[in-house]
Amino acid sequence: MADEKKIATYICQGCGLGDRLDTAELAKIAEKEGKAAIVREHEFLCNADGVATIQKDIDSEGVTHVCVAACSRRAKTEAFGFDNVAVSRANLREGVIWSQPDNDEAKELTQEMAADYIRMGCAEVSFMKAPISNPNHGSNKRILVVGGGITGMTAALEVAQTGYDVLLVEKESQLGGQAARLYKRQPNREPYAEPLDTGVSEMIAAVEAESRISVSLNSRITRTSGAPGQFSVDVSAESGSTNTENVGAIIQASGFTPFDANKLDYLGYGKNADIVDQMGLEELASKANGNGIARPSDGGEIKKVVFVQCAGQRSDKDGELAYCSGHCCNTSIKQAMYFKDANPEVDTTILYTDLRTPGNGEDFYRSAQRKGVIFAKGQVSAVDASSNGAKIKFKDLILDEDVELDADLVVLATGQVANSGVDIDEVAQNEPGQWEVSVDSILNMDYRQGKDMPHLRHGFQDSHFICFPYETRRTGIYSCGPVRRPMDMVQASEDATGAALKAIQTVENAQLGRAAHPRSGDLSYPEFRKEGCTQCKRCTVECPFGAIDEDEKRYPQFNESRCRRCGTCMGACPVRVISFENYSIDTVGQQIKAVDMPEEFDEKPRILVLACENDAYPALDMAGLNRLQYSAFVRAIPVRCLGSVSTSWITDAMNSGYDGVILMGCKHGDDYQCHFVKGSELANERMSKIGDTLEQLDLEGERVATHEVAITDIQRVPELINAMAAKVEELGMNPFKDF
Repeated sequence: MADEKKIATYICQGCGLGDRLDTAELAKIAEKEGKAAIVREHEFLCNADGVATIQKDIDSEGVTHVCVAACSRRAKTEAFGFDNVAVSRANLREGVIWSQPDNDEAKELTQEMAADYIRMGCAEVSFMKAPISNPNHGSNKRILVVGGGITGMTAALEVAQTGYDVLLVEKESQLGGQAARLYKRQPNREPYAEPLDTGVSEMIAAVEAESRISVSLNSRITRTSGAPGQFSVDVSAESGSTNTENVGAIIQASGFTPFDANKLDYLGYGKNADIVDQMGLEELASKANGNGIARPSDGGEIKKVVFVQCAGQRSDKDGELAYCSGHCCNTSIKQAMYFKDANPEVDTTILYTDLRTPGNGEDFYRSAQRKGVIFAKGQVSAVDASSNGAKIKFKDLILDEDVELDADLVVLATGQVANSGVDIDEVAQNEPGQWEVSVDSILNMDYRQGKDMPHLRHGFQDSHFICFPYETRRTGIYSCGPVRRPMDMVQASEDATGAALKAIQTVENAQLGRAAHPRSGDLSYPEFRKEGCTQCKRCTVECPFGAIDEDEKRYPQFNESRCRRCGTCMGACPVRVISFENYSIDTVGQQIKAVDMPEEFDEKPRILVLACENDAYPALDMAGLNRLQYSAFVRAIPVRCLGSVSTSWITDAMNSGYDGVILMGCKHGDDYQCHFVKGSELANERMSKIGDTLEQLDLEGERVATHEVAITDIQRVPELINAMAAKVEELGMNPFKDF
């Protein structure tokens, strides 16, 4: 019958595989033990002829399940990406011949290793189904941008110029944001010598002239619901009217608010009009319009101006900012030039502890020096503001002595505070059916998990600067600009472009029912066997992305379009009722059981490695590429995320006779690198309790180890494997081998 399962295994002989392995023997194993109806060897499987061979069998022979025994599943993904069939990959190249020595002594163990990977590949694919797209997907490609500053306008223009419609919502009466308050901007191009016009007016004009952009001023988002391709948002105007808009993705570019300098009374702010913050100086400069800036207190001439860097920043004082806001040093350099360009005789001093000028090297700094701006390394302790002007008290960090400096004007370089909305860690989760508008929220999401995205330690929206910038924990919603991290206008524009590209990728994937980052294009989604559910809520609570709610009977209700396909819900489920068509308890469990287990007295241990596909497994591949050798007793299985690991796999492995198990996941904690945010952390918590299971089996706890592994840990991964092999040798064989 046409719907019957038909497995075909294809064994590559290229890249040295045919020289190092007996592929004919592997073919026999695939046929007899792997139950493959078709088994073919090919001298170079990824070339046009090899791919055509596989496709021909799919078209003509009715092959439904394909096992490709060749290179890593991370290589040749397009060549071996066949539609409408289930595909598994047996890693014989990086995982076997490249990780093992090429000599006669190692030949037997290398062949055994390859044979097991054939068994594992066949076992995996036999329990897979070819995934079909999410039937509940949306197809709306309009993109909402929240915030009309430089970041938001850049994102809107980038999206529109790519051919997509944009709804731009701004809470103020005009576009421009904080940048509209600036007199000049720091340079964003060579020669990085002079302040430049902000370009805000031109950008506003470009937005207003773009037919694909619809602008809503004096408006806020008062409700957000839905998922990629099918978001519904309520846009409420200051007048009280509300319109419901449908969009496919959301870019949050809500910007920042300057730190409240009123908290810096010890620096004189609020006690004297001649002590201003950087935004206050921009207002003075705009009024002067290129002429000399007058002293605020009496309109007198300014002869001495002092800039105090890190005012209320990089501080451990209560109520101040612990971080550096990045732009402030360049901003002070720019503002010092306001004075020097109007009157070179004005004495300008910038007091700093560390000077940071990102984006333009030292060019802007050197230009200021040539104009006569003085840079002094000093730690300011107080500003006496008892009369016109001020007296600055600071520690000279070069001369190591206390110094006082008089000034007609003091400028405090305060920092950026993200307009990131309500922190869900501080607000109770909504119960199903409960929701209310919050004036403090930016998006007012009616998600069970809260009204806004989770925040990092200092109030910036959660994302990872290296691995997945822009991605938030709410699929299809991207953050950029100073709401994500402190940054200047140049960085904010680049950030906006990145978020725009991610939003476009999301709406295109959503229309096809496919996953977003990091498994972009994945057609699979969670399947749930309701009759076995115990309503424990672990999947609902542990999902990092707010993709699971509850129905009226308190059963999990999956929103497939929000799902990132990490499998954390599958790993959380104690009764194993959650799975994916191409990734499940069985696809991994059967691989574990498929390995040929030597008897105890053969002294050939087996060590199972469950490796995160985003960091640990790539590190393993790179170790192989660099010919870094590790124990031939290892059998590695990539997992979508360590959060998807079921404790049943560990129990099954130990009962099957494995002598050790290594779990390799991403770094977790405050500086996490997990592409699925919480998966590695959740797995670490689960595995901390595995010792009880091992104790019940009368096995040593050292037989299971969990490690945080970065994608760059190419040297370390083989060391971890070999350390476990040494530990197994010390402990002896698993006594369950012979049962």
